[in-house]
Order: sequence, then structure tokens, then C-alpha cells
Amino acid sequence: MDVTLHLAQDPPADALLGRSPLAALTGMLLDQQVPMEWAFKGPRTIADRLGAEDLDAHEIAVMDPEGFAALLSEKPAVHRYPGSMAKRIQQLCQYLVEHYDGDAEAVWRGVGSGTELLRRLEDLPGFGKQKAQIFLALLGKQLGVAPTGWREAAGAYGEPESFRSVADITGPESLAKVRAHKQEMKAAAKAAKQK
Repeated sequence: MDVTLHLAQDPPADALLGRSPLAALTGMLLDQQVPMEWAFKGPRTIADRLGAEDLDAHEIAVMDPEGFAALLSEKPAVHRYPGSMAKRIQQLCQYLVEHYDGDAEAVWRGVGSGTELLRRLEDLPGFGKQKAQIFLALLGKQLGVAPTGWREAAGAYGEPESFRSVADITGPESLAKVRAHKQEMKAAAKAAKQK
């Protein structure tokens, strides 16, 4: 995996996301209740604080939980909820070590169908159906991982040029379109509640 991504809107952070499957998964895990760019900058921040060029699932899986939480809590914090996200990242890494020998790319390497890949992503700690579908769409649209039926398995997130999620962000202009779509969805949900 070596592609150019623009999810963090920060060249060093995006470079890591484009070459590190674990960084990409970790960014996706962090992408909740914080701005997208903040979430996807997180893996680079964690790697820097560990004094490493990349994230290592084996290393993170066995770190002292309090020490890892403290690492994510340093200012600026990696996430709005650094303690709970540190726990989730460690759970993800432990799962990857147990099921994929710590190789995040093995989650999708050689998978024959979009349905199977979606199931594998949904099995990851911290990945519900929506998060799994968004990551599947990111794999298909930008990372060249396109097993048969991936668009269907990704649902609306797999639609070409849909500008619904991080899967569609290729630069500042598309980021603005995705952000506008999210605002529209929030407004529609709020309006529906008020009826």
C-alpha cells in the first residue's frame, strides 16, 4: 500500500495513512466525535510520540494501558476522548495480533468478495456496520482494494462521486463537499426529530 491520501490535510500524516494499513485503520477508528482531519492526523501523532516511523500492532497491543492513554492525552490530545480511544486502539491491535499476526493489510489482502471484506471489517473492535462500509469504500475508491461487489457491500458510501464520507476526500474541495453533506444530514435528522 503506497498511495497519496488527503484525509488529514497534513502531508506527513497523509503520507503515513497512504503507506500504513494500520495507520489507516486507526484513523478510521478515531473518526468519531471529532473533525475528520483531527481523527486522521492521530496515527501520525501516535507514531511520533512513540518515536516510530509507523504504528506496530504487536507493540501497541502489549503497552501498559495507562501509559498508552497518557500518550494519547498529551497536549494536543489525539482525540476528544483520549482514554477511551486509547483502549479501543489497543483492542484493535490485540485483535489484529490474534487474528492476523499483527498485519492490518491481511484484513483485506486476497479477499474475494465485498461481502466477505465487509464482514471482516465489521469483526474489528470499534467498527460497526457504518464505519466498516465507509472504510470499505475508502479501500475501493482510493486504495485499490476492489473485490467483486465491493460497491454494493459499501452501500451508499460506494457510490461514485457521492461525497458522503472520508472515502470521497481527495483534497480541500472534496473535503468541503463531504462536510456540507454531513451538515445536510444533521439538519435533516434534526428536522425529522422536531416533527
